[in-house]
Amino acid sequence: MTQTANDQIGTIGWVDLTVPDADKIKDFYSRVVGWMSASVSMGEYNDFNMLHPQTGAPTVGICHARGVNADLPAQWLLYVAVENLDNSVASCVELGGKVLVAPKSFGSDARFCVIEDPAGAVIALAENVTPTSAE
Repeated sequence: MTQTANDQIGTIGWVDLTVPDADKIKDFYSRVVGWMSASVSMGEYNDFNMLHPQTGAPTVGICHARGVNADLPAQWLLYVAVENLDNSVASCVELGGKVLVAPKSFGSDARFCVIEDPAGAVIALAENVTPTSAE
């Protein structure tokens, strides 16, 4: 992960799929889509970066519903880059949204949270991150 450039604010920086059995689902997508997988250590288990079949570039993540993802439903989750996570969370609540996963840190200064908009749609907000390579 690297610093988010100002020109990336408001863009989708990453997509994760959170599921109870990431090992099984990464194999499913490897066969269906052609992605290769690279393990990403989460300490006691591995999540996966799925890699483009020709370039090897990280394309999406497939994660176990454990750790920081324990309370997430099985779904594809978009991560949108924001300039200031705390301001975005405050605006979310002020405008009738909900914070489903409170802001959490990862890496040196990166943070993310998961919100639900007033219509019930779920999205993640991320500050200071842009996935650029398998970890």
